[in-house]
Amino acid sequence: MVEEEILINQNNLTWQKRKVNIKDREEKLKQKGMVFWLTGLSGSGKSTIAVEVEKKLFDAGYLVYLLDGDNIRQGLNADLGFSIEDRKENLRRIAQVAALFKDAGFIVITSFISPLSEAREYARRIIGENSFVEVYIKASVEACQRRDPKRLYRKVENKEIGQFTGIDSPYEEPTNPDLIIDTEKCSIVEGTAELISSIKKFQEKNI
Repeated sequence: MVEEEILINQNNLTWQKRKVNIKDREEKLKQKGMVFWLTGLSGSGKSTIAVEVEKKLFDAGYLVYLLDGDNIRQGLNADLGFSIEDRKENLRRIAQVAALFKDAGFIVITSFISPLSEAREYARRIIGENSFVEVYIKASVEACQRRDPKRLYRKVENKEIGQFTGIDSPYEEPTNPDLIIDTEKCSIVEGTAELISSIKKFQEKNI
């Protein structure tokens, strides 16, 4: 019954056309709306790099917004768990939100494990091929376990949590990411600088 009501409601929807488009906003802001999608294991350095990148780009005059996995799960996606289906729904919602920010002309930095290649490709389709940059924050499970900044791997060992990516839930490593930042070979400062440099190059090329 509920599914039928949703279908009826969707059939009664009309897409509202507007008089301001993304190009108008990009010209006013003098930047291109883009999404830099950071993916990698817990403890790889995604959030740390993302926070630094957002601050440095903001200080440089860019309109930028960070969407962080833990923050989103405490608000918009607080109703979701960590099953495969919930992880897919988590990323579906995030992709839609990121697309809205991109259409507003923002540079969006997302920091999510996003373990499934299918979900990342879905995000690319929603956001748009020319506006989506997949950034693999690379680190081995062993390196992430040694770092364990949130003590999550310790909880996995103690069987306090399950369905943990890289341990008992799969992480599908990107096969052809737009950028790889290997945090076992570079510092957070170096990784941050590399991502900022790439973002500025994308901006210069597209504006």
